[in-house]
Amino acid sequence: MKNVGVLIELDEKGVLKGTNFGMITAAREAGADALYAIISNGDTEKYKDRLQPYGVSKLITLSAGDDFAHSPDLHAKALIDALNHFDLQCLVGLSSVKGRDLLARAAAFLDAPLVLDCLGFDLTEKTALKSHFSGKTVATIRFNGDHFFCGIRPNAIEPKPAAAPSDAHVEAFQSNAKDPGLLKIEKTLHSEKDVVELTEANIIISGGRAMASPENFKILHECAALINAAVGASRAAVDAGYVPHSMQVGQTGKTVSPKVYIACGISGAIQHFAGMKTAKKIVAINWDKDAPIYNKCDYGLPGDLFEVIPALTKVIKEIKSRESES
Repeated sequence: MKNVGVLIELDEKGVLKGTNFGMITAAREAGADALYAIISNGDTEKYKDRLQPYGVSKLITLSAGDDFAHSPDLHAKALIDALNHFDLQCLVGLSSVKGRDLLARAAAFLDAPLVLDCLGFDLTEKTALKSHFSGKTVATIRFNGDHFFCGIRPNAIEPKPAAAPSDAHVEAFQSNAKDPGLLKIEKTLHSEKDVVELTEANIIISGGRAMASPENFKILHECAALINAAVGASRAAVDAGYVPHSMQVGQTGKTVSPKVYIACGISGAIQHFAGMKTAKKIVAINWDKDAPIYNKCDYGLPGDLFEVIPALTKVIKEIKSRESES
């Protein structure tokens, strides 16, 4: 039996992240006989209707003592207990900030193989696909051992419901693991703004060196807010001090796979392209008609971004105004 655990992530409001469904789809298509969704310290029952259509056969409410939420090491050890208890061959999660942390800790404790930022995997062959060399090639990595861990790149896999919805059973699992006391989280700080996380976003608007100043990023944020998009940046914009590194997309920044990626004033260097090449559609706005980005985009607009973005924002506002009136 190839039973697979899928580590479900919730946002800070307790809502299922949309990228979970692509990750579950990847696990199902990898040849899993049964999918076990693992949710930590949550009201698992309320997520049942959302997860059943994707073939999840069991929902596990994972807990492990009072310090569970404050110790990622205890969380990782509890995940290992769940793997053993439910006879799970593999644990799959998102290659998000939280997913990378927990999967790596669990793999280290179990001394098991781990591949992060996967584009897919195969349970029968025990292989995973991972982008290498700035996206120029895709490596097939083979796992050894009884257990292995996979982190799926958010939005890299298109969510697909199963052929037939499952009848998922909800079960609580209390781990008896002990906290090794290596790390304790005292406080988690969240942004005051309701900002869309880059790796989770379906639409990303990014600015490059041509943004010229931190203040000019306001036009991107204004447009992004209207379409529930995230705002990113190239390394050149980050190095210039326009925005923080947390917004950087590229080889030395974040890897993203949105449905639409809008590059504003970005030349299209291979290092930046490596971080967003798996976007479903790439739109380029650049006054330089010879910019490399035009050889890689689906739609190109050789114009001044300081004219194009405000015009786009205006059109979106008009459309939303008409929709609200009707």
